[in-house]
Amino acid sequence: MRARLVELFQYRELLYNLVVRDLKVRYKNSVLGVAWSLLNPLSMTLVFTVVFTVMQKSDIESYPVFILCALLPWDFFRASVTGATGSIVGNAHLIKKVYFPREVLPISIVLSNLVNFLLALIVLSGMIAIFRIRLTTWLLYLPLLILIQIAFSSGIALILSTVNVFYRDTQHIMDVLILAWFFVTPVFWNHQDLPQIATFLGVDWPVQRLTFILNPMASLISAYRDILYFGRRIDIYFLSRTVVTAVAVLVIGYWLFTRYSKVFGEEV
Repeated sequence: MRARLVELFQYRELLYNLVVRDLKVRYKNSVLGVAWSLLNPLSMTLVFTVVFTVMQKSDIESYPVFILCALLPWDFFRASVTGATGSIVGNAHLIKKVYFPREVLPISIVLSNLVNFLLALIVLSGMIAIFRIRLTTWLLYLPLLILIQIAFSSGIALILSTVNVFYRDTQHIMDVLILAWFFVTPVFWNHQDLPQIATFLGVDWPVQRLTFILNPMASLISAYRDILYFGRRIDIYFLSRTVVTAVAVLVIGYWLFTRYSKVFGEEV
């Protein structure tokens, strides 16, 4: 694995070019271009705000900031995973013609979506200023949260892009699973509203605790919201678990990808 990482570093220029290519293709022939990365989260925030503050009354103050703090990192994750899943199959013509570390394909998708995420943070900054949200020193943890999410997203991307080479239904299955994943992640709802204990089939389940243990994105989203909206201390316990999970997923994903990448040319 060390040798593969060294090789990946040597192909860093190719990785850069793939990221640029993905961004150019995404906004090609688009009137607004990169501005879509700013308008898309704004439009979704408007929809959620109307639904949960006008149609269904919510007692959450500054709801646009509340939703945007979670929606932006979720969109970063969703776009990275769904885009990277088909990255190997979609670039079959490159894989069959020239040699290069195949992992640059899914990783480039994650990094191109990282660029969009960083641009979208401009919108969030404006919202924070408009609603006069008080920022604290906990904001310094933002780069760490982004790094954790990059590691986790890259691991999932490597796993799914590998599986999709052998089972092409993976892309369609993920479209359904990612929607279900969205609803069980505290994007438009507050995790503190979950009951500590809920009874199901006669058994008491620690709902709030299980939400964080079984869903790493729940911990990440809540951490983003803690430092950007509430301005309070991050739950270090759950964040630490998320760091371990993200690193484990990345290592497993990279190992799985490198093990089967040698047969990608035959399968695609």
